[in-house]
Amino acid sequence: MNELLIEFLGGFTKTNQWSAILPEIMLGVLALALLGAEMALPKNKQTLIPRLAIWGQVIVLLVVIGCVGWCNVGESEYFSGLIIQNDMTQIMRAFFLVSSIVVCYLGQIYLSKQSLPKTEFYALVLIIAAAMMLLVQSANFVMLFVALETVTVAFYVLVAYSRTSQFSLESGLKYLILGALSSGILLFGIVLLYGIAGSPELMGSSRDSLNYNELANFITLNTNNLIGVDNMIVKIGALLVVAGICFKIGAVPFQIWVPDVYQGAPTPVTAYLAVASKAAGFIVLIQLLHGPFISLKEFLVPVLSVIAAATILFGNVAAVTQRNVKRLMGLSGIAHAGYLLVGVIASLYVPWAVYAVIFYLVTYLLATFAVFGVMSLAADADDANQELDHYENFARKRPFLGGVLVCGLGSLAGIPPLGGFIGKLFLFVAAFQAGLYGLLGISVLGVVISIYYYFGWIRECYFSAPSIEVVDDASCSATLADRILLGALVVATVVIGLLPAALPIIR
Repeated sequence: MNELLIEFLGGFTKTNQWSAILPEIMLGVLALALLGAEMALPKNKQTLIPRLAIWGQVIVLLVVIGCVGWCNVGESEYFSGLIIQNDMTQIMRAFFLVSSIVVCYLGQIYLSKQSLPKTEFYALVLIIAAAMMLLVQSANFVMLFVALETVTVAFYVLVAYSRTSQFSLESGLKYLILGALSSGILLFGIVLLYGIAGSPELMGSSRDSLNYNELANFITLNTNNLIGVDNMIVKIGALLVVAGICFKIGAVPFQIWVPDVYQGAPTPVTAYLAVASKAAGFIVLIQLLHGPFISLKEFLVPVLSVIAAATILFGNVAAVTQRNVKRLMGLSGIAHAGYLLVGVIASLYVPWAVYAVIFYLVTYLLATFAVFGVMSLAADADDANQELDHYENFARKRPFLGGVLVCGLGSLAGIPPLGGFIGKLFLFVAAFQAGLYGLLGISVLGVVISIYYYFGWIRECYFSAPSIEVVDDASCSATLADRILLGALVVATVVIGLLPAALPIIR
């Protein structure tokens, strides 16, 4: 008995290569170091903490790109199948680190206008980044749920971080309630799949039915054998898991939280939700659809197609009459989730569409952070009430920030030669090759509608006569560091639009 136990434990720990998750460990250590630095450093030296957070993450990013590897790493399994690393996960690890670095920088701008704790903000941002990096590497529902809940619980705190703002507290409460509901839905789906796949009476039943590969084998072997209740349980379980993920990406009908939370959350947190949280949800969805749920493709594609179409139409139509810019970005983000869902569906028929989705996420990152960077500089202490009227005559007073805003909005609208145009083009080509003509038509219609409200913001910025004086103050001025960051986002957007092959993920 002892020999069997030793053999089992030896086999279990054989794949526990901690160096494989070195970047995540470094982020965890860095988060603790920030909290320790706050206690150790005198008050006049605590301005070093955000710099430590930013440059520490830059080092971790170099580790991901250099030591861990960038592309062509193959596929490796670690921790007894809890995580799997491949080209896509490596790209997304760098993606989340870049997102976290920019959010920490925007956090500096936001916190300089607030009387709020600062160190905890950066520590939570780092924890979320590490958890999302683990989330996209998950190959087991246990790992997925733990990583996802780590991300979600940390976001509960960040969304309500501005404790002096009723908007922030309200959005935090809404996010908490709806986030708990989505977690319950997801967990119930996992339980159903775990129970049915572990049944010894069915073909291919597994002792580890929470593992993606084991579950995929079970569903594949029993696709034609499951009848009646068993077949219904598998489909309901898959639907509930997909529904839980759809909440994270803000897809219809799980989008109700997006406008309120985007408005009330601090602007850097809104940007983090818009970019990184959405990206993590889509990568997990791709992994599930290409992994355990691949045999349910014919069942799930019609459901996802309806969700994608409704998401595109709802997001764009609702944004047309919106005047609050944070809510507008939230509603437009719903529409972008719909476009990405079209790419996810296309990837089931056209393999290269997976990289079209990732390319789109990169262009979305650049454009969205450019817009939120300008919003962070333009906002006063109460950043929840930014209206389009606040941007009247903005470009004449702040030409650099106005140019960055136009570039970001133009890319989100899909105007050539910006990166967003190429991103949409890749998704539309993939949808065409996959035969998704209905979704393609709805996507094009959504882009046409989006041009109206994006250009409405640009019109306010450049072509309206000023009626109120809001942005003409020193706090709206960009420092040299601000200009470098925002300029880099604009240059990257233009370069990717002109030379998409410059991005390493293009194959």
